[in-house]
Amino acid sequence: MKQLKSTLIIFLSLLLLSGCGTPAAPEVPEAPEAVTAFTDALGYSVSLSSWDRVVSLYGSFAEVWTLAGGKLVGTTSDALEERGLDVGPDAVVVGSVKEPNLEEILAADPDFVILAADIAAQVDLHDALTQAGIPHAYYRTDTFAEYLSMLGQFCSLTGRDDLYEQNGLSVQRQIDRVLDAVQDQPRPSALLIRAYTTGAKAKGDDNLAGVILRDLGGDNLVSRHESLLEDISLEEVIAADPDFILVATMGNQDAAMAYMSKTFESNPAWAGLSAVQNGRYVLLPQELFHYKPNARWGESYAYLAKILYPELAADLA
Repeated sequence: MKQLKSTLIIFLSLLLLSGCGTPAAPEVPEAPEAVTAFTDALGYSVSLSSWDRVVSLYGSFAEVWTLAGGKLVGTTSDALEERGLDVGPDAVVVGSVKEPNLEEILAADPDFVILAADIAAQVDLHDALTQAGIPHAYYRTDTFAEYLSMLGQFCSLTGRDDLYEQNGLSVQRQIDRVLDAVQDQPRPSALLIRAYTTGAKAKGDDNLAGVILRDLGGDNLVSRHESLLEDISLEEVIAADPDFILVATMGNQDAAMAYMSKTFESNPAWAGLSAVQNGRYVLLPQELFHYKPNARWGESYAYLAKILYPELAADLA
C-alpha cells in the first residue's frame, strides 16, 4: 500500500510538471515527502525518503544514475578510470569496486548508496550501512531487462521520463529490430571465452556476452559440452569445431590475449579450427561485452549480430 501511495504521488507530480500551456490547476496542499519502497537484488527491503546525496560503488551503476538525470556525491575509482564518467567536481572517490572505503562513504553523508550484488566486499557492507541508518540497495544488470528495470526505477526517482525513453525504451526498440532481423537465420555454433591475464574460461549465458549470444540464436558450445566450463579442452573444441570462437577479455586486454596466444594459438591444432581458418576467431570490444553497456546495449546486440550473420550487416546498420 505504501508503495502504491508513493507511485501515485510521483505520477501526480509528473502530471503537474507537464502541464505547461494548460490552464493553471487549482492550488493544492503540498504533497508529503515521497517514500519509495522496494526489494533489491539480494532480497533486502529498501525504503527511500530522499536521494539528493547518492553514492554508487560501481562505475556502471554510477553511469545509470547519471543517465537517469541524477547527481553523485561519491563513486568508486572505476567510474573515472574505466568509464571516463564526468561525475562533477563535488563527487569524491570512495575506494575501488572490490575495496570500497566505508569511512569515505560515511564521510560523503549519503542518503542513498547503490551497490553491486555480485561483489563480496560490497555485500559485506550491508550490516554497517544498516547500523549507520543509510538506505542502500543492491543491483545486478547482466541482462538488458535488468538494466532497463534499474533505469526505470532511477528515472522514477529523478522524475525524468524523457531519459527513460532516450536511454531505455529507444534502446529496447533497437534491440528488437536486431532480434527481428536474425530470428529466421540458422543457428551458428560458437565457443565463448572470457580471457584474463592468467587464464581463460569458457562461458555460458551467465554473463552479458553469453546472454546476447543466446538471444541472437547462437548455439553456445557449453550448452552441449558443460565440461568446458571447468576446463577448455582443446581436444573437445577440435571435435566440436565451432563456427565461431568469441573472446571477451577482462583486465588488461593485451595481457589476456598474450595468454590466449601462449596457451592456445601456439598449438598447431588451433590453426586447423574452422573458426580460425575462416577469420571467425573474434576479439569482442570490452566496452560492449565486458563492461556493462547500459545505454549501448543496442550497439552490443548489433555488433555481435553482424559477426554471426554477416549477410545481414547492411540491414543491421
